[in-house]
Amino acid sequence: MPARFLAVSYSGPRTVVNPPVSRPDETIMQVTIVIPTFNEAPNVAELVRRVSAATDGYDARILFVDDSTDDTAAEVLRVAALAPLPVSLIHREVPVGGLSGAVLEGLTSTACEWCVVMDGDLQHPPELIPVLLASGVEQQADVVVASRHLEGGSSSGLHNPMRRLVSSGSTILTRAMFPIKLRNVTDPMTGFFALRRSSVDLETLHPRGFKILLEILARNSLTVVEEPFVFGYRVAGTSKADLRQGFRFVTQLGALRFGRLSGFAAVGAAGALANLAIMAGLQALGVWYLAAAITAAAITLVGNFVLAERLVFHDLRSDGPNIWVRFAKSMAFNGIETIARTALLWLIVETLPIPGIVVQAALIAVGFVLRFVYHSRIVYRPARSTAAHPSVSSVTPDGADRTVAQS
Repeated sequence: MPARFLAVSYSGPRTVVNPPVSRPDETIMQVTIVIPTFNEAPNVAELVRRVSAATDGYDARILFVDDSTDDTAAEVLRVAALAPLPVSLIHREVPVGGLSGAVLEGLTSTACEWCVVMDGDLQHPPELIPVLLASGVEQQADVVVASRHLEGGSSSGLHNPMRRLVSSGSTILTRAMFPIKLRNVTDPMTGFFALRRSSVDLETLHPRGFKILLEILARNSLTVVEEPFVFGYRVAGTSKADLRQGFRFVTQLGALRFGRLSGFAAVGAAGALANLAIMAGLQALGVWYLAAAITAAAITLVGNFVLAERLVFHDLRSDGPNIWVRFAKSMAFNGIETIARTALLWLIVETLPIPGIVVQAALIAVGFVLRFVYHSRIVYRPARSTAAHPSVSSVTPDGADRTVAQS
């Protein structure tokens, strides 16, 4: 396949090789496989081979968006010359937006209605591409998420226990911060998904770091379904996750969702001030600090629940259990948290020369994060509006003669 070069400007020099074009045959499903890469040269040939086999019968093309500093771009050109399907390359000299920016660049560079986004390290199985596409068509979905957290899925490819812990914690926190947008999503951190381009307003996206799916789901109102997948082991190269990416993720969360969290923080701050004021007042009257702390906690717990119901989670009340169930769940967790916090307060004050008020303030701050996650994910968790596992029983490129069994 002869290479054609087109130099354009995109926050710095960029090279486009074999730009993707639409084909006139509308009877076969068209799809672009967008693959962001950074120093993944050893994986390119095998990835193209497996994607080609998985999309046989589709009008498919692969678009690499490469930010590499090694010979990945050269390897893509070498493989493209022998590939059985069109393979295009965008090489960015300035990696604006990181991996998320690369994905957005790919999505804006293709005219296909359906795109599949996947990593270039072979940890996302290309064999699942037809399942994602068929599920999207059958379920009339805007996005189909390949999830590690559905039955049949797994994160086994994350061999490092710390990475698994960070991944799980990030998922829990993210879903707590977006209870409505992510009501049908068990794995918002995945980089493997299919989307209908016409359903997503690409102009609203502000890519940063790794988590482009979260950006897409948080800034658009979309119908989302999921399919399970097993996150594979890396074949070659090294993981690009590091502390800097973690900081970018935290920044992204803050930029995307500051509304509900800020409201919860305001309620929590009011409760904390009331707690400390009541405790200080009781101590001034001669009440033992532990009894003062318990009394202050009991009063502020009820007050916080009422304020959260009215101001923070008011839009989720009709979609979950009744108020007494919510109250019971809230009080049970807060009671356990209060007992644990009080025990720690006693332990620290009795063993270290730190004033009780200072210790209480620090423990309240830690408890705030735990309470927010619990209330968002448990007390006010909205019900799913799509099936948890729409399993496609047969897959054909044109979308005909398929049945879907939902579990």
